[in-house]
Amino acid sequence: MSQYLILIYGDEAGYAGASQELNDEIMAGHMAFGEKNAAAIQGGNALQPTSTATTVRSDGADGFTVTDGPFVETKEALGGYYLVEAADLDEAIELAKQVPSNFGALEVRPIMVFN
Repeated sequence: MSQYLILIYGDEAGYAGASQELNDEIMAGHMAFGEKNAAAIQGGNALQPTSTATTVRSDGADGFTVTDGPFVETKEALGGYYLVEAADLDEAIELAKQVPSNFGALEVRPIMVFN
């Protein structure tokens, strides 16, 4: 078995403007995903909005520049993730297809293993 990260990207404005009913439906979808796939899920969390992000970047001279906000401006921001265990990429993609992504997309990436 291998580990994969399912990255959840979405338009924060879509979630912010959604009705309470839709937000409840999305949360219920995540709960159902968690219950159905508990054996495969190794971890996961939602992230605070990009307005809370801080970017730390090397200045190339043994120092760092720290700025408020995300690294790049984008319509769809990383909003959360699931760490899952799957036999292969195809199985990880099948898991990802079950994750609610009403306002964006999902990215599936294998975890790099160092020996």
